[in-house]
Amino acid sequence: MAAGDIETFQRDGIWFNRIEGESRTLGSSFGTQDEAVRAGRGAATARQVQHTVRTDEGPSDTGNLYDWHPRDLMN
Repeated sequence: MAAGDIETFQRDGIWFNRIEGESRTLGSSFGTQDEAVRAGRGAATARQVQHTVRTDEGPSDTGNLYDWHPRDLMN
């Protein structure tokens, strides 16, 4: 992920979005992954950046569960 991309992640069972490279979360928290993913995807589309979903806050050795970029829709 590059700085400025949107990341959806879970912390203690609560879902959040943040801009990669920033420690603060973006907007409010979410009770479900689906709600957070929809919001994160919308933020990524608005900013024309990549959206990534992780099952937890830390880095993953197995990679991302989802990688989505708005430019993919144009192909």
